[in-house]
Amino acid sequence: MRAAVLLVPVLLLAACKDEPRFEDRYDKAAKEIEARAKAMDADIAKSDAAASEGLQPAAKPSNAPPSSGE
Repeated sequence: MRAAVLLVPVLLLAACKDEPRFEDRYDKAAKEIEARAKAMDADIAKSDAAASEGLQPAAKPSNAPPSSGE
């Protein structure tokens, strides 16, 4: 019975040792976020370029000449 009581803390300590540190998890998440942001920026630039190629210059609106007030 004493062996079981002494074995439990050792097993718990061994289980916690395998978890990555906060700094490691933070760095990994920051790199993933940065990669996603760069991919989004590239997609936006690509769609903007495609949109600008397909657009024609806007025609001037046909407005009536201003009234002289007479």
